[in-house]
Amino acid sequence: MTEIVTHIATSNADSVTVRGRDLVSDLMGKHGFTEVFYFLICGRMPTRTEHRVLDLCLVTLMEHGFTPASVITRLTQDAVPGEMQVAIASGLLAVGSVFAGTMEGCSTLLREGIDAADPEAYCRDVVDAHKKAKRPVPGFGHAFHKPDDPRTPRLFAVAREAGMEGRYITLLETLGRAVDEAAGKHITINATGAIGALLLEIGIPSEASRGVAVVSRSAGLVGHVLEEQQTHSARAMTKAIKQAIPYREPNLGQ
Repeated sequence: MTEIVTHIATSNADSVTVRGRDLVSDLMGKHGFTEVFYFLICGRMPTRTEHRVLDLCLVTLMEHGFTPASVITRLTQDAVPGEMQVAIASGLLAVGSVFAGTMEGCSTLLREGIDAADPEAYCRDVVDAHKKAKRPVPGFGHAFHKPDDPRTPRLFAVAREAGMEGRYITLLETLGRAVDEAAGKHITINATGAIGALLLEIGIPSEASRGVAVVSRSAGLVGHVLEEQQTHSARAMTKAIKQAIPYREPNLGQ
């Protein structure tokens, strides 16, 4: 039977070891949060380019105003005051395939197509398959940012300035042209789609990409909890919901 081990961390009475490095002498005060986050995922410290790009992605996803995650967090904070972790955890449950977490699906498509002999044909096939299944291509479209997500060009620009090769960015842009052609109009590459490409560029696997969104959004939700403690906006939200969605007697005859 194969022995099950962990390579993440261990501790004893006077030390903590993280992936073979002493937390106190090797990491604390010498490496920042983003670097150690990458270290935990990939098993090595990031290069300067990788560090800058991951930090860029974390900042991009941290805050977006009243999204499902922040609204849920505020409602939970109002219902369970004094338990910040409960409010934040409830909001993080909304980081999924519709909001904030769509980079996972986009990343998977890009990873599977990066070595395609004909990238344009691969992208057309991807779009056709999603169209037949009546599913949007992950990483495209946005409820508010139209015709373009303003974050995406900046993500690409900073990544290239940092020295990124850009193979996955190029494939994503090719996929974008196929999406536009099939739709008969321009559909924006949203920030999560762009981040899906950037995370692949720096060696973060598709399976970890949604985790990056969770880490980033957690920080933003701390701000929402603190503001909710001061403003009690959840009460106003509840009142607005009752006004916007009035009760009507059901037609029991049908």
